[in-house]
Amino acid sequence: MYAGAAIGVSHLVQSTRAGASFGFTLIWVIVIAHFFKYPFFQFGPRYAAATGKSLLHGYQKLGNWALILFALLTIGTMFVVEAAIIAVTAGMAENLFQLGFDTLTWGAIILIICLVILVWGKYSLLDNLVKFIIIVLSITTLAAFGASFWSIKPNTVFFADFNWGNKADIFFLIALLGWMPAPLDISVWHSVWSVASNRSKKTKTTLKSALFDFNVGYFGTAILACCFLGLGALTLFNSGLILPNNTAAFAKQLNGVYTKSLGNWAFYLIAIAAFTTMFSTAITCLDAFPRVLRPISKMLISGLNEKTLNRKIYNVLISITAGGTIVILIFFLSSMKQLVDFATTLSFLTTPIIAWLSYKVIFKGDLEPEFVPSKNIKRLSEAGLVFLFGFTFFFLWNRFL
Repeated sequence: MYAGAAIGVSHLVQSTRAGASFGFTLIWVIVIAHFFKYPFFQFGPRYAAATGKSLLHGYQKLGNWALILFALLTIGTMFVVEAAIIAVTAGMAENLFQLGFDTLTWGAIILIICLVILVWGKYSLLDNLVKFIIIVLSITTLAAFGASFWSIKPNTVFFADFNWGNKADIFFLIALLGWMPAPLDISVWHSVWSVASNRSKKTKTTLKSALFDFNVGYFGTAILACCFLGLGALTLFNSGLILPNNTAAFAKQLNGVYTKSLGNWAFYLIAIAAFTTMFSTAITCLDAFPRVLRPISKMLISGLNEKTLNRKIYNVLISITAGGTIVILIFFLSSMKQLVDFATTLSFLTTPIIAWLSYKVIFKGDLEPEFVPSKNIKRLSEAGLVFLFGFTFFFLWNRFL
């Protein structure tokens, strides 16, 4: 579930753009983002394994203010985030099916399909399929990255100067950091999914098993992010080609990166893998927003415990999410790059707050000793808070002052 949600816009779009624009110069961003965000993403499955409950219950223990704050952050970002994901998914769909539909039409079709699957409760079928899809995309990405080295010309330069005095460079850096490896909301989603999985399987995942599964997904997505940046650097950097704003044209050019390395035979394999990967991200996020807002509603409002009413709340919330996404697509789809950068930057600005809330929950003193993170993880999380708040202030200073 983590990999399905994480491997999407941050990898296919932002990492490729970083490589195409700056070569291998910004690979440090991928490394440092994974390094400093690691504890906060880990806190989700850790808390679920320790308590059998989601991080939302931990927020509630801090006080209703924490739940309300997280709810406001979720509501404030969910429409733009889902719109950015749907826009990219729409481009992948047109690249695969080539029906001549525009982004808004494809976006509406994709949202309707997602709604039908989620409302009918058949998401588990897609969940099983996503595992296969991620494996296919991972293998082909690694193969394309390796094959692209054969086309390197002698004395080719793969690094470009990053200008810390150029606001455009800084804003792209923040946008890349925002969803690298994914929005930090996924830490909370992960804990909610873990609890739901335990409930459906009538078992409780051990901390060792939860952290092992998380680490495989986390570091696997880190490797793939580096590979996507490498593909952009090796095939697009200094090539004279400019990644287009149109989602379908972007998807076509991205597919061309693979076929250039692997051959034309790989077109449909990559097109299917890229579309289904983005589709899994779209449906996962569409499910996650109402899935976390529903228990928050139950915690804050008494009398919402009936099972039937719970389902109605979910259906209402997911309909609102889909409707808001369409509104964003209608009025703000002039540029895919701008929409993606706005969504990722918005997520980055909320990241320090979510990280701070999760830190307070984990180190509040409520967990049994065997579930408390090591001193090294505690130090890393504290350094991560300094890093995240520092970069946030750095961005706000450059943006407004």
